Amino acid sequence: MTESPFAAIVKAYDVRGECPGQYDPHLARALGAGFAAFAVEESSGSDCPVDRILVARDMRPTGVEMSAAFAEGVRSQGVDVVDLGLCSTDETYFAAGHLDAPAAVFTASHNPSRYNGTKFCLAGARPVGEDSGLPRVRELAEASLAGDLPDADTPGTSSSADVLNAFVDHVCGFVDVASLRPLSIVADTANGMGGLVAPAVFARLPVQLEILFGELDGTFPNHPADPIQPVNQVALRERVVATGADLGLAFDGDADRVVLVDEQGVTLPGSTTTAIIAAAILDARGGGTVIHNLICSKAVPEVIREHGGRPIRSRVGHSFIKKLMSDEGAVFGGEHSAHYYFLDNFRADSGLIASMFILDQLSVTGLPLSELRKPFERYAGSGEINTTVSDPHAIIEHVAEHFSGLDQDRLDGLTVDAGDWWFNLRPSNTEPLLRLNVEAADPAAVAERAAEVQAVIAESDH
Repeated sequence: MTESPFAAIVKAYDVRGECPGQYDPHLARALGAGFAAFAVEESSGSDCPVDRILVARDMRPTGVEMSAAFAEGVRSQGVDVVDLGLCSTDETYFAAGHLDAPAAVFTASHNPSRYNGTKFCLAGARPVGEDSGLPRVRELAEASLAGDLPDADTPGTSSSADVLNAFVDHVCGFVDVASLRPLSIVADTANGMGGLVAPAVFARLPVQLEILFGELDGTFPNHPADPIQPVNQVALRERVVATGADLGLAFDGDADRVVLVDEQGVTLPGSTTTAIIAAAILDARGGGTVIHNLICSKAVPEVIREHGGRPIRSRVGHSFIKKLMSDEGAVFGGEHSAHYYFLDNFRADSGLIASMFILDQLSVTGLPLSELRKPFERYAGSGEINTTVSDPHAIIEHVAEHFSGLDQDRLDGLTVDAGDWWFNLRPSNTEPLLRLNVEAADPAAVAERAAEVQAVIAESDH
């Protein structure tokens, strides 16, 4: 039996693959039909059956053709298409909430230019992932590809909409703009969608903004749009220090993530940003539930409790966090990877909204970011250490057996907690990789413990 062409590109949270090659307009059309059929199916029996789907794209060269093919598939099911044009992912999620319609955005986020992909959500920005409908979208897309998903008698229509101004209003509504200090900011948008949305937002604020690599260019001529990697932060860190800026912001390709750099040119881990924002939201609300993924620092649940909140650990990934936020009534969610989720943003993630909270805290406290961050940084972390292995799952079992005398859980991969240090070991969704994160009291202890775990991995991979 021939393997489905969707097997290689349908991931845990979205669709992603080399384009062309793995992902092409033929498959995009089938996915459009499949997503439309899924959205209609999900809304059957409700007061608001789906009759339109929003379609957006980032600046990648293949985006125009791919999104057009997807839209054709949507219309084949008798569902109307509203073309949002160029959009950041968080703007697309906002549109799905604001216009109360399902949405799809063509983006491969931080991946190189040869990739493209699709992120989906239902009306209200409800997530579509491996545990919330994506397997069904794939099944229906495969049926479309095989000719087993009939077209509607009357195809859907096409129209367009521009939601940027409404999105900017929404983002700015998270802070009291009049109370912000006149801060200076450098934003590295890496030739990604931040180059469109960040200037539009910051033009409303009493700040001085300098954009690095602001031209929309999906070939990423300056550096990859992956702000987590230190090598991609170099230009921003240098520029912040050279200009005496108060804050540096590094956005990924579709601008739903942001990495912060303080005025001394030092990057904040995602856990620190999560803790700062969680404390601000909990203080303002008088408590609440906050979701954090399981590779966040132990400082994050400590801070949440100290500010009257209830912390809940989650698997890594936006569809899991959004669902957990809905199930638990959470006010905020954060990931070490620099995704930040807000109840008042339809539980969706937004790098720009996270930036608003940081600007607000800098204004309220009057502190430089290098000082503001200190109470939230209590331990040392390894960052993610990736190792290519022959059989990730077998090696995880070997590591679990080696550390069998310590507390363990399997929420996502393997987490081992020794009290004064802990680690998480997870398999990659897409490659034969193991991802290791270690936290301990200080950098020397982290180095020692990381080497210990890596030695066990190496020993079992022979």
